[in-house]
Amino acid sequence: MLNLQRLKIFAAVVEAGSFTAAATALGQTKAVISFNIKQLEADLGVSLLVRSTRRLSLTETGERFYPRCLRLLEEAENLLEEVQQDHGGLSGTLRITSTPEYGAQVVVPALAAFSRLHPQLRIQHVSSSYHADLIAERFDVAIRLGQLADSSLRAAPIDSFAILPVASPAWLAERPTENLAQLAQADWLAHSRLSSPLSWQVMTPERQAVLFKVETPPAIVADSAAALLAFVREGAGVALLPEWLVGRDLASGELCSLLDGYIFPRQSIYALYPNTRHVPEKVRVFIDFLRARVAGVSPPNLMPSPGG
Repeated sequence: MLNLQRLKIFAAVVEAGSFTAAATALGQTKAVISFNIKQLEADLGVSLLVRSTRRLSLTETGERFYPRCLRLLEEAENLLEEVQQDHGGLSGTLRITSTPEYGAQVVVPALAAFSRLHPQLRIQHVSSSYHADLIAERFDVAIRLGQLADSSLRAAPIDSFAILPVASPAWLAERPTENLAQLAQADWLAHSRLSSPLSWQVMTPERQAVLFKVETPPAIVADSAAALLAFVREGAGVALLPEWLVGRDLASGELCSLLDGYIFPRQSIYALYPNTRHVPEKVRVFIDFLRARVAGVSPPNLMPSPGG
């Protein structure tokens, strides 16, 4: 019979990349980690890891076993949470990742409120512009903005937002921008993660859809919306940024919105979560809570499964 604690240790070793790092993460000694890995391999009758003085790697069998190990641990945790929920509400750990900007403005305040409602639930939030692998990094939910790439994950829509071309008053004073042709000649700032950062379908004031495309390479590329915003504030050029991120700058006059009669495509906000047979109650409840909070309504008492 498989020992769940040894499976957890094996997963930690793979994620950490070494026995020493896994021992630190789990609060165990390196000797305990090594012993449990040896026992797990003995129980299975196969080698899972190849050890050397410089690196630790998975065997071919270990490569196949690792994702199954993660699924077993997830199922065990879900079962435990279901049993415990009958006696005290949500429990366990809810691990969530989001971008730093939307996380600070929306996700973190929502998690703080959610935590107060469910004091037995531990919250782990990771801010990163990098799109984490939910399965490998064991995230329960990822809050993603923009267009979704094809994936095996399930997606629950949360909200949508407008994106606006913005620049500083000083930049705009030197380079008047009154139409799309002039906007295409601007000093553009782009997000490095977007595959086509300077091409959009735009709705004109006459309600016609046109393709707006900047032919020249961006003047500056950055890996976060916060960095692009900082560049725009410094007068470095034009960036297309979320309305929720630049609203205060526009209201204060620190930034200006360009071509207000033109509408760039709205972007969506999704909660992504692993496509497993059993969606944990903590995931379902939080997604419903976040959706209701963003919409400005009271969270529902009944928590249907999001996204179908």
